[in-house]
Amino acid sequence: MPSTVLPTTQRSDSGVIKFTNCLLVQGSELVDGDLWVSSLTGKILNGQETLYGHRTAPDEIVDLGGRILSPGLIDVQLNGAYGFDFSVIPSDGAAAYNKGVQMVNRNLVRGGVTSYLPTITSQRAEVYHNALPFLGPSGASRDPTQGSESLGAHCEGPFISPTKNGIHNVSVLQTPHAGLTSLSAIYGPHNLHGTSPSPIKLVTLAPELPGALSTISALTARNILVSIGHSESTYEEAKLAMRAGATSITHLFNAMRPLHHRNPGIFGLLGTTSSTITTKPYFGIIADGIHIHPTSIKIAWNAHPDGLILVSDAMRLAGMPDGVYDWTNGSRIIKSGALLTLEENGKIAGSSIELVQCVENFLNWTGASLPEALRAVTETPARMLGVDAVKGGLREGMDADLVVLDLQDGMVGGEKRVAVEQVWKFGRKVFDQGEEGKAKGEVKME
Repeated sequence: MPSTVLPTTQRSDSGVIKFTNCLLVQGSELVDGDLWVSSLTGKILNGQETLYGHRTAPDEIVDLGGRILSPGLIDVQLNGAYGFDFSVIPSDGAAAYNKGVQMVNRNLVRGGVTSYLPTITSQRAEVYHNALPFLGPSGASRDPTQGSESLGAHCEGPFISPTKNGIHNVSVLQTPHAGLTSLSAIYGPHNLHGTSPSPIKLVTLAPELPGALSTISALTARNILVSIGHSESTYEEAKLAMRAGATSITHLFNAMRPLHHRNPGIFGLLGTTSSTITTKPYFGIIADGIHIHPTSIKIAWNAHPDGLILVSDAMRLAGMPDGVYDWTNGSRIIKSGALLTLEENGKIAGSSIELVQCVENFLNWTGASLPEALRAVTETPARMLGVDAVKGGLREGMDADLVVLDLQDGMVGGEKRVAVEQVWKFGRKVFDQGEEGKAKGEVKME
């Protein structure tokens, strides 16, 4: 059922929009209610205060026909999409790279992802030096026409274990033995010590490497988050990383020692609380049905539900047709639906799933409610990133980044489907599936 824009008796040109007849995602519940937003400030408003205190009627009333209104989705690990790779500088330079980033932003928002961390995998120093300035936080302009907003770059490597490299090129891997000096050499001094804040929001590293613990402390002192990943770390080494300041785990289960009953490895952090570690880590999960068995996901969620963050870990092949593609390290990747594998050895080579599909899978595999599944792509990543005052919720004063969802129950096999119907960025509609479908129909008829 398409949304309906109802006329109001008083038009004030205030930019105020009222969403009505909708189910609001609030905590672990879906609540009948209205939501007021401003298309001028891009913020969520107090409806009662706006109407009765300021005597301002909405310019538009949007009737959502009983559908779900959620905060915009947040993806903390996106390597690329639609043919563009954040880890590759085009031969025609910076302008072409920036154009590619903007193309990803405009397309990504159509799937409900309103904020994300563009991710660079392990690369040579010059790639980080040149690419990172284009990947820093982009929300200052508050321009909804730009699409999805970067919350800062995620550097996944190159300070990772060569035995848990996944598809990262072993020849470019480094050890942070010299601490901040090692980081500056790889990421670029201008990206660490130049403009504030740094374009880097998150670094994934292996804590067992020489110098890693002091490096974690140095990064967190600069307000850069640290995640444990691509690691041979034991449980004890992982605990030391947490004490040094690491707060999360990159794609739990993948590219790390497996759980063992006498040494639970990194996974053991989900069960750890002590006088020195009072907070359990956040952890990313790739719910594509390829990287992790659904039961493993359910076990992790039950162990630490407040820390689970669904990530796409999508590669540049997301949104592309099936086929064989060249990759950055000289290998070739075979794409078959959501499955990506290296041509030479069949290793899993990242993901090509959309984040909303991860929500759908999680919903069907775990028995979680829709609000619980959505929390893993809204509230929880916002808390991990320290932006929960403005992202990941529907409270007054937060950014009006919104997704209208249709939950389709009773599908074949009893599975549930989650469809993105509309996306609003900073209080302005940037995608409408109904309008797009109608436009496509009109083109087809011609």
